[in-house]
Order: sequence, then structure tokens, then C-alpha cells
Amino acid sequence: MKALVTGAGRMGSQIARVLAAMGHDVTLVEIDDRRVAELAPVTVARLMVGDACEPAVLEEAGAHTTDLLIAATGDDEDNLVVGLLAKRQFAVPRVVARINDPDNTWLFSDAWGVDVPISAANPLMSLIEEATGATDTVALLRLSRAGVNVIETTIAATSRSAGRALADIALPAGTVVAAVIRGGRPVVPGESFVVEPGDEVLVVSERASGPDIHAAFQ
Repeated sequence: MKALVTGAGRMGSQIARVLAAMGHDVTLVEIDDRRVAELAPVTVARLMVGDACEPAVLEEAGAHTTDLLIAATGDDEDNLVVGLLAKRQFAVPRVVARINDPDNTWLFSDAWGVDVPISAANPLMSLIEEATGATDTVALLRLSRAGVNVIETTIAATSRSAGRALADIALPAGTVVAAVIRGGRPVVPGESFVVEPGDEVLVVSERASGPDIHAAFQ
């Protein structure tokens, strides 16, 4: 799948990294050239400097051949403009747009070209699942045939797992930690990996539910 993400803040850059890690062809567009320079050493997505509200920028980023566009800037007005351009001018099949202010939720509809509105407060894996479709996400992770669940939990400063090695955290049977996203960068941890506040832990489990994983880490 070819994906285009606009806005390289925390949310946009993490979504781009995860999608790229899953094997998608990802382009990340950001107006701040300093932010792009910061991300260059730590992301495998194609980076591009530009204002995504400009049709010429979206065209250069490949909007005409994009399967999925995610408007993830910190400005609702910009996300709506990008969504409308993506759908009406470039006929992008699936447009996802970030909602920063809950009072603006009613605007994020097909009238503005938005297929899927996502809240900035949602956990990362929920955003990825809503953006690509949960079934597609699991297939890309090659887990669908195994009948397992992918669960995400974020470590808080008050979490009992903070400062502890994964080997010392009692997880439900049939559960493994697949990845930890720290500082926006995915890491494949070993048993000696020490969990820190702010880490986003992606867990694969045969039987455990979200509350089970939350209880283990929090």
C-alpha cells in the first residue's frame, strides 16, 4: 500500500514509522524543515518539506497514486483542507484526518473528504487500526492466521512496570512483547530491556485481552 502522511509531529511521525515498518511505501510531508532534519536519521519513510495545504505539494508527494492519506497535523483547519484536496482533487481512496479539538468533530465528515476521523487522544495502535483497517494491520503483521491479538499500552510514570526489565514483568500465558516505541522509534526488545515512562508497548497474545495487558504493565 502507498501511504501519504501530512504533519510530522509525534502522532504523524509515529504513524509513518509504523506503517513503513509494516512494509508500506510511506511519504511524510512536513512544513518545518528543521523537524524533517531531526527525523531524517530515525525514519525509513520518505521525507518531504512542504505545505500539504498546497495542491502542488501533494502532487509532488504522490497524492495521485496514493492509496491512503493521513492528515495528522496539529491544526484542524489544515487537516480539513488536506482531506478535501486529497479526496476531491486527487481522488485518494481512503482519507483519514486527525481531530485536535473535540468541538470540531462534526466537521470531519465526507463533506470535507474525510472517510475516517481520528481523535488525537487515541492510542497509537488504535490510530493505525482505524487508518488501515484492523484486519489489514494484523495481516501485515503476519498474525491473522495465528489467531492472536495485537494490544498496545502506554507506560506512565506511575506504572508499576516503569524501570523494570521485561523479564521481571509477569505477562499472561501465550503473550510476548513484539515491539516498544520509544521517542517515536520502534525497538525490538529483549528480556533485559528496561521499560521507561512514555514507552508504547505493542504486545502479541493468543488469549489475553486489553485489560489483562493493562493490569500487567500498569
